[in-house]
Amino acid sequence: MDQHHHQQGQPADGNSKPPTPSSTPTSRHATGAAAAPWPPSSASSAPPRGPASSSAPATPASRTVYSDRFIPSRTGSNLALFDLAPAPAPSATASSSSAGSAAPSPYCALLRAALFGPDTPDRLASSAAASSSSSPVGSPAGGNIFRFKAEVPRNAKRALFAAGDDQDLLFPGLFSPKGSGPRKIPRSPYKVLDAPALQDDFYLNLVDWSSHNVLSVGLGNCVYLWNACSSKVTKLCDLGADDTVCSVSWAQRGTHLAVGTNQGTVQIWDATRCKRMRTMESHRMRVGALAWNSSLLSSGSRDKNILHHDLRAPEDYVSKLTGHKSEVCGLKWSYDNRQLASGGNDNKLFVWNQHSVQPVLKYTEHTAAVKAIAWSPHLHGLLASGGGTADRCIRFWNTTTNTHLSSMDTGSQVCNLVWSKNVNELVSTHGYSQNQIIVWRYPTMSKLATLTGHTFRVLYLAISPDGQTIVTGAGDETLRFWNVFPSPKSQSSDSLSSIGATSFVRSYIR
Repeated sequence: MDQHHHQQGQPADGNSKPPTPSSTPTSRHATGAAAAPWPPSSASSAPPRGPASSSAPATPASRTVYSDRFIPSRTGSNLALFDLAPAPAPSATASSSSAGSAAPSPYCALLRAALFGPDTPDRLASSAAASSSSSPVGSPAGGNIFRFKAEVPRNAKRALFAAGDDQDLLFPGLFSPKGSGPRKIPRSPYKVLDAPALQDDFYLNLVDWSSHNVLSVGLGNCVYLWNACSSKVTKLCDLGADDTVCSVSWAQRGTHLAVGTNQGTVQIWDATRCKRMRTMESHRMRVGALAWNSSLLSSGSRDKNILHHDLRAPEDYVSKLTGHKSEVCGLKWSYDNRQLASGGNDNKLFVWNQHSVQPVLKYTEHTAAVKAIAWSPHLHGLLASGGGTADRCIRFWNTTTNTHLSSMDTGSQVCNLVWSKNVNELVSTHGYSQNQIIVWRYPTMSKLATLTGHTFRVLYLAISPDGQTIVTGAGDETLRFWNVFPSPKSQSSDSLSSIGATSFVRSYIR
């Protein structure tokens, strides 16, 4: 968040510190003398008066008590006390004695115009008279301006400068409402796990995070589970030397894990007991994409087909979806479980309903493979998709009205997309050529942060169940954990920044 470092007792345009209360006589002293303006001006640096005038006692009738309170009446205001009135023309005597006086700063001029309006002849005359008559004998160059001042409401700050933005040019950030700037996102991961044998293959999906806060990772021919609460690592399965893991996906309840293999099988595992529950041999080639819809599991394969597996039915699959002309590499069910989005190496993005075997919506604007797919949890029917190296674009679709909403060229291969559940933002991970992670604000698509650190394509992405942390995986055989989103309650990442800065750990996942 923006932090305002202008202290209440310091001017915005000088380097000198204001006088302390012990060394500065306030305007409420019993002597009735007004505090001199600060910073010192030519009006306050007049030569001292003679001894006769300085020793004359002040009578109660002539005693004037000045305060540092705001006085609504402009005509009765002592503008010289605040150093906001222009100094009168210096005489020959005054000019010699005030050679070292500082001229009013642009800040004072701007503040005077904003508070009291444009200068008028009568106001200038009254201000000059008040300045010359209120200078006490030997008063130091100090006052109570901006001392112990209560914070001005944000809307009041903006109202003062409603006519223009000059104050932002002179004093950037000073009058900006607190919290209006971009959220601070840690630029470094707070944890790194070494993941040996994590494949550098764009078409695979080897990382997923369960609702029980357990991370599943496919490494070579094995699947490992990493408990984010205890950091315990469990080896779930070993497919043997003849097979490798191509995809993993947790069921919504977080107890069952689907595993897609290079030989075309889909296995269902009970993660709590580390026991395989079922094996379905339906695809002829590798299964690189999986997506759950309650008890229905959808699988996409290099054989160009999408199969629906109902775990309650004895058959290996209950429906086959055809339409892609190349490998299916992206697969996601919408949050209401009514629409399935699929992306393929044929550069196509298809949308299916629960019962269709042919796509109900076809989008052909991408010019490269569509692996990155994400449904918005905030707006029904809002779908985001990302294209490969030859495309590099993130596109947004309204599947309710069948319209293409917008497109953003990211400059790099789009490998993954995920929406935040807590705020209307999304994260994209990229490959050639920058290997970066970008946090976007929707719908403006302004970049909140660009995270770097992976030395290979960031091919894998998953989000924690609380929606605050993402984990990314790459061919550099590392998994990196980033705090990028605020919590649902705080909507702020202040606590996340401290976590990311202090709890960096690197360890092995196996």
